[in-house]
Formats: sequence, structure tokens, C-alpha cells
Amino acid sequence: MFSVNIALNSGLQRGNGINQETLPISVCISLSSLPSLQMSSLLKHHTTTTKLTTVVTLGHSSKLSLLNPPPPPPPSTLTADDFVGSCLICEENCSDQFSTPQTEDNFTMTNAHSLSSFSPLSETDVSKLILSSHPTTCPLDPIPTHLLHAISSSVIPSLTHIINSSLHSGTFPSAFKQARVSPLLKKPSLNPALLENYRPVSLLPFIAKTLERAVFNQLSMFLVQNNLLDSNQSGFKSGHSTETALLSVTEALRLARAASKSSVLILLDLSAAFDTINHQILLSTLRKMGISGTTLQWFKSYLSDRSFRVSWRGKVSKSQQLATGVPQGSVLGPLLFSIYMTSLGSVIQKHGFSYHCYADDTQLYFSFQPDDLTVVARISACLSDISSWMNDHHLQLNLTKTELLVVPANPSFHHNFSIQLGSSTITPSRTARNLGVVMDHQLSFTDHIATMTRSCRFALYNIRKIRPFLSEQATRLLVQALVLSRLDYCNALLAALPACTIKPLQLIQNAAARVVFNESKTAHVTPLLIRLHWLPVDARIKFKVLILAYKTTTGTAPTYLSSLVQSYAPSRSLRSASERRRSQCNLMRRGVT
Repeated sequence: MFSVNIALNSGLQRGNGINQETLPISVCISLSSLPSLQMSSLLKHHTTTTKLTTVVTLGHSSKLSLLNPPPPPPPSTLTADDFVGSCLICEENCSDQFSTPQTEDNFTMTNAHSLSSFSPLSETDVSKLILSSHPTTCPLDPIPTHLLHAISSSVIPSLTHIINSSLHSGTFPSAFKQARVSPLLKKPSLNPALLENYRPVSLLPFIAKTLERAVFNQLSMFLVQNNLLDSNQSGFKSGHSTETALLSVTEALRLARAASKSSVLILLDLSAAFDTINHQILLSTLRKMGISGTTLQWFKSYLSDRSFRVSWRGKVSKSQQLATGVPQGSVLGPLLFSIYMTSLGSVIQKHGFSYHCYADDTQLYFSFQPDDLTVVARISACLSDISSWMNDHHLQLNLTKTELLVVPANPSFHHNFSIQLGSSTITPSRTARNLGVVMDHQLSFTDHIATMTRSCRFALYNIRKIRPFLSEQATRLLVQALVLSRLDYCNALLAALPACTIKPLQLIQNAAARVVFNESKTAHVTPLLIRLHWLPVDARIKFKVLILAYKTTTGTAPTYLSSLVQSYAPSRSLRSASERRRSQCNLMRRGVT
């Protein structure tokens, strides 16, 4: 046996800021299973990786301390067992609050087709799954993932046998059911001393996630082919994003306003949605969709007898059993949550509301005549039925964090009403944060642009302070990561806005270009933008809209965007049509033709 012992200063590094840990790694590799040439290449790769990791980590820590200082550490009394206790209390509250669901012996299958067994994977399939996966390493992994990638050709046959045995027998290996939970602060501005401000993210073994990915591919293909997924759910779908979800909603609100109608947008908030999923209800939903036989047995095994340990500040808690929920950080968890939520859409549509979901963020909206007096009653009835549905499905609707935005038919009109539901009162807000975008009741996005401008200026201010110590390339990477990413996030929503509204964003981009080249604030910016190959902000917005229009016409965009694109049919034959020099579609109301 050949032993590779990696010391503390060259071990696996995880976390960031004050929570950064360096884990010792000890790997034993059999010389008989690896050719000498492959072994020398492996060791050379590891040595290079170790040096690079040290350099990158130092730079990353400096960047965090200067650009985004980490929150102060929690008090010393907050331990790993405190987080375990919080999870157990949440589980007990769910058990006490919700009644035990009744098992349906006679259920109606909503799908004529069924998925009763998984198809076995070839060694080539398993190799693609492993090599295409991001090399993240969990503390439960016996060796780092990048080492597994390096020796994958030697272990692929064994891994293929493990995966196919699990799929054939309908059993998820018990060794893969243990999770290491790492609490992450939901927002930097939250109090780090409060347990409820943390999100429990499960770190799972790499091989376990590879097995989940194999199941995910076959399950998602079955659901897509039989049209069983909610078309208004944009979370965890290829080609879908927060931007496409917001574009669908805001365009509906704009069209209603163009028709002289007022609109209501309600943003629902769920408490610990992934952690309160009831396994019996989830399995029943899977059966109704046509999951049966060995496949259903595999999911029963996957959900049962799961356990976790909390890792916090270098210490690990005792192992605890999990009776509810799906692990956050898993491959199958998001898809199973989407399946769990599919029947909510019919409850919402029954009241004449439209809706759109992104994971557990649900947006309800409907339009009405400004003099309609039944609006309050309709909203109350819809929210009441949603609350009942949530209760039946063991989910908690947080009415205190549910937001209401009223978009009037014209700027001079104001709606003054509130919604009373139980002991909670929901009143309209002037602005509301929706999937990272600040929406206002006039749909002007001035508040969103002001928020973006403020955060970008702070980032540029800090980058300029350390600019003398950075190369031009490093500065460019920092600016692209911390500034341009913000300017481009959901910028399709800003199409057709007045130039004066977009101007603050252009000023930010100009300042960013000057920082990259270390120029003064009075330097002419056009040559700098050309050297950087950066389109101006207005052109970036149009480019994003055109990309979405192209994807919609080619069928690679979400289906709900198809209503925003109209085909263009010229009244006479044009030379440009035969030469394919003219686009044959117009994007409705987005300022681009």
C-alpha cells in the first residue's frame, strides 16, 4: 500500500472567513491498482493543487475581509448541540401541529404511464456522472473528490456495481444516509446569535450524490415526457431562472396596467419548507404520478432512517434521526419538493389567481377593475384555502412575512385596503423584495436600481483601496464578480425603461472600467469599454432580451415566455427573409424589435 498523508497546512479547506477550517486528509492508494505513470501524475497534480489552494485561500480571505467583512462570531454559548436541539424542536412542533396523514389504499393515478424500475447504468454512464460533477468534498468522503476524479478509471467498475445494485434492489445504502449539517447564516445582516437565522445545509458523500444524480436523470425524464411537472415552477429546471420567472410576472402586471386594470401581487413565505415535508404524503404523490414497484421502494428507502450530525466551529454533535423533510444540499431534494408542491397550483387557480413559483417562493397575482369591491374578499378566500392546503401538507405559511404589493391602474390612483387572515393583518407595501429584485408599486424599478447602485459603489470603493496591490487581470475578475454580475442580474426587467432611469447603472459601469485600468475619474471611458469588450448597460439589456427571444423561438426557453413573443409575418416578400438577415419575431412591449 502507498500512503499519501496530507498535512494540516495542505489539507482540504472549506468554509470562509472566520469559519474556514483546514481538514487533515489521509489517503491510502494501492500501487497494484494504479500504474506508476498514473501515480506520479496524481502526486504531481496534488502538489500543484496544494500550492494553488494556499495562494487562492489567502487571497480569498483578504478579499472577504476588505470587501465584505464577515459578521461577528456568535457567542461562545452557541454550540453544535444547540442547532441539533433547534432541529428537533422544529420536528416536534410539526408533529404536534399537524395531524397524521391517512394512507390512501385506493388512490387515483393521474398518469397513464408508470415508472416501476430504473434502467441500469453502464460504466461509461457512471464515468460521465462522476467527471461532469463539480468536485465538492464532504467530511464524510474517504478521499477528496479531485483524487477520486484522478483515479476514476480504476474505481468505475466498483462504483457501477454499487449504483446498479441499489437501483435493482430498490435500496438506498444506509452508509449514504448520514449527513453532515453545516449551518449557514441566511443573510449577512441577520443576528448570528439567533438559531432561526441559520439555514441547515446538508453535506452529503460524493458517491451518494452520484447515485442520486443517476436517479434524478431518470425520474426527471419520466416527469418531463409525461408533462407531470408544474409549468409555473421555475426552480431547479434547465433553462429556467429567477429572471424568467420575474419576467413572466412583471410582464403580466404591465399588460394589465396597459389595459387600465389594477393588479395585486402577493409574495408567500414558507417556514422551513424543506424540513417539514411529510414522507407519507410525498410517497403518495409519487404513486399518483405513476411511480411504482422497485422505483417507489427505492424512494421509501431513500427517505427512511436518515440521520445527521451538526458541524459547528470545529466540533461535531451526536447523531440524530430525521423523520421528516428532504435534505437541503442533496440532488433529489429540490425535485422532490417540486413534486410535493404540484397540487398547490389548482388551489390558487380555483380563485382566478395566476401564480409562479421558484422553489419555495410563491407569487400570486391577479388583475381587476379599479372600482371592483370584491378584491379583499377574493384575496382572503384564496389565502385561507392556501393556508388550509399548507396545513394538510404539513407546511407552515408565515403570514407575518407574506408581502402584498398593489399596482394601480394609473399613478394617480391609490388602493387602500388590508387583508385580515386569522390573527394576522397583511397591508400593502410600497416596495417588496422578490427573488432578489426590489419591486415597487409603480413598476419603475427605481428602488431596485438605487439599491444596486449603492452596493456596487461600496464594492468599487473597496476594490479601489486595494487596487495598488492587484494586477489588471485580478482587478478585472473582481469587478466582474462583484459589480458586473449585479448589473446583469435580471436586467431584462429593465428593458424599455427611460434612459434617465438606467443612467446610474451606466455610471457604475464607467467607474468600474476606470478602476480596472487604474484611471482617474475624469478619464474618457469609451476606449476603456472597448478594450474590455464590455457592452454599455443599455446594450447589455437589449442583448439579454434578444437572447431570451431567440431561446423562446427555438424552444429552449420556458414555455410560459412564448406568450411574450409574437411571430412577425411581412405583408410582402422581402429579400432579407430569404437571406435570413431579418429576425422573424417581435418581443412584446420590451423595446426590442
